[in-house]
Amino acid sequence: MNLQETLELHVKAAIKALFQSELESVEFQATRKEFAGDITVVVFPMLRVVKGNPAVIGEQIGQYLQDNIDLVKGFNVVKGFLNIEISDNYYLDFFQSIQAKANYGFVEQKEDKAVMVEYSSPNTNKPLHLGHVRNVLLGYSVAEILKASGKKVYKTQIINDRGIHICKSMLAWERFGNGETPKSTELKGDKLVGNYYVKFDQAYKAEISELVTQGKSEEDAKKHAPILLAAQEMLIKWEAGDEDVVELWKKMNGWVYKGFEETYKNIGVDFDKYYYESDTYLLGKEFVSEGLKTGVFFKKDDGSVWCDLTEDGLDEKIVLRSDGTAVYMTQDIGTAIQRIKDYPDVGGMVYTVGNEQDYHFKVLFLILKKLGFDWAENLFHLSYGMVDLPSGKMKSREGTVVDADDLIREMSDTAEEISKELGKLEDYSESEKKALYKTIGLGALKYYILKVDPKKRILFDPKESIDFQGNTGPFIQYTYARIQSILRKTDSNLDVASTSLCDQVVLHEKEKQLIKQLELFPEVIQNAAEQHSPALIANYTYDLVKDFNSFYQNVSILGADTDVEKGFRVALSRSVSQTIKNAFSVLGIDVPERM
Repeated sequence: MNLQETLELHVKAAIKALFQSELESVEFQATRKEFAGDITVVVFPMLRVVKGNPAVIGEQIGQYLQDNIDLVKGFNVVKGFLNIEISDNYYLDFFQSIQAKANYGFVEQKEDKAVMVEYSSPNTNKPLHLGHVRNVLLGYSVAEILKASGKKVYKTQIINDRGIHICKSMLAWERFGNGETPKSTELKGDKLVGNYYVKFDQAYKAEISELVTQGKSEEDAKKHAPILLAAQEMLIKWEAGDEDVVELWKKMNGWVYKGFEETYKNIGVDFDKYYYESDTYLLGKEFVSEGLKTGVFFKKDDGSVWCDLTEDGLDEKIVLRSDGTAVYMTQDIGTAIQRIKDYPDVGGMVYTVGNEQDYHFKVLFLILKKLGFDWAENLFHLSYGMVDLPSGKMKSREGTVVDADDLIREMSDTAEEISKELGKLEDYSESEKKALYKTIGLGALKYYILKVDPKKRILFDPKESIDFQGNTGPFIQYTYARIQSILRKTDSNLDVASTSLCDQVVLHEKEKQLIKQLELFPEVIQNAAEQHSPALIANYTYDLVKDFNSFYQNVSILGADTDVEKGFRVALSRSVSQTIKNAFSVLGIDVPERM
């Protein structure tokens, strides 16, 4: 039970004893800095059950708590706000209860039902880019946060490995590739295939221009450009199982998958299960037939099948074309159901997909509910805004995207440049330096993206993200490394785990603030899981680091007056560093032991 829960019980008891009334709940808030106190009770809501002047009621409750509850050492009332001062013993006891817990803040798996988190879900016609990076980092982090909150989690993605855009890369390679391979070009497979997607677009535009010169309208030229017609023909052959086309498709997709795996490894994310659109695009049709029988869907005169969602504030949505072919919605319905068949313990899913698909997921979730699946109540669209660069928008087909691998390399190079300017790595070997630059660069990238609320659009500036001051990954990593340096200088015999600190330590206000911040961590994990927001963890960690640095500047750690004080301050520093490490682990960020 945390401080707020404990106090709530006591405040309710005070109201019953003083006013013979029952309170349903107590409203708390942080005490404003200009007033003494550690936590504030808001009296105004109590006036519904207790009549009188709120300031007087506050005084009576405060006096009752001070007289009857050991953890309350003082109070003051400002209008209708009761500011309560908590005894040092409470904070010292709490600290001793957590200091040996390596996984402090994390909850062991406590639920039978699992959550499946989908993220990445790329197309196999291009490498992962900056937009994918935000998706991957968000999805991975939310999965790790849900795990830390006590849930069983499966990480998955659906790879979009079929369709006209895939055929465009295949056709361009066939026409212009001269048999080149990742090995012959020394290019990653996804990069090589992406180059041919760009080449297709260049050839397509040239043909449009030629047709317009010959007198066709631009609209007509776009539809009848020979290279596009050839790509459409290739798609028809693929769907018919043409041996040569399928062989080419398997070969080029194989190159891409290998490239993706390298990128995922570089960025530090993983998956438990892969789904492929080539396997799932026919799923869902059987449920359309079932839905027709139960009235969830209806058929129009042309034979197409629809779902009428107008009574739910949406519109009519097609789920089967008049020729009997499925649309993306049908496929997503089928894939969701297939996932529950594959993992019967899944009771909910999180879809990490950009906000341009908000409407699609509203419709998908609603249709699944109408089809009668109880797990459909626990579906969440982790909608996020796009990532822009100072140079503007990115376009894959024009080759103006920021490749994820290039970005990771650039972040590491920038970290190297800034670290050299600071000149703190003289005793590092070259391999140690290289590993550290990658840790700092990736940490900067991940933190910069994850500290922002997912719904907000981001303007990503690599240089700004690697600043060693302010709300950045490297600033937090540097503080962690600083604490490790303190711990390395510490006498190993200093141990306060078995010592009762209550009679031997008087808390400095900076020490108390640090412990108060540590106490918040488990609640922050639970809130971040509930809201699917890594930003809550990132910004909590920054607040903890600011509090530690203020403590470090105002209180002597290794120069404390007594061994008990020194041992306590070292132990407090160690707990802070462990909490930083735990918080950063759910963000997918490593912390360096030296920096």
